[in-house]
Amino acid sequence: MLFETLNKREFSTIDAMLHERDYVKDELIFDVGEDSQAIYIVLSGAVSVSRRSSGVEEEIVRFQPGGFFGELALLDNAPRSAVARAAEDCKLVVMFRADLAALAETHVVLSNKVLLQMARHLAHIVRQTAMRTGTTLHL
Repeated sequence: MLFETLNKREFSTIDAMLHERDYVKDELIFDVGEDSQAIYIVLSGAVSVSRRSSGVEEEIVRFQPGGFFGELALLDNAPRSAVARAAEDCKLVVMFRADLAALAETHVVLSNKVLLQMARHLAHIVRQTAMRTGTTLHL
């Protein structure tokens, strides 16, 4: 979980910046090419992230409660490179890039903890991908 290293006081600060959103099964959360403005954390239900190939969506990964996605949106300004859709009715928590920027200005240590968790998550994804594809990492 993204906020698992935070103490109660730190989480309380973050909680004020989080926005709950409900999605129904098959509802689009974001699409390829859209501006990336937020990270999403699954509270309940499931979310499917997929890529379009020849007009067909192929699932890349499915996120269950506790999973999070869209973290690259908080780290760069590139448009979305995948489609996120509710695989079933779900409740998500959203944190917008502007909220993280404000956090970095007012709570440096706290924002660093959150960013470190994102970096660890991304490193895990890179390692899994390398193992799946047989790629040797020279980092």
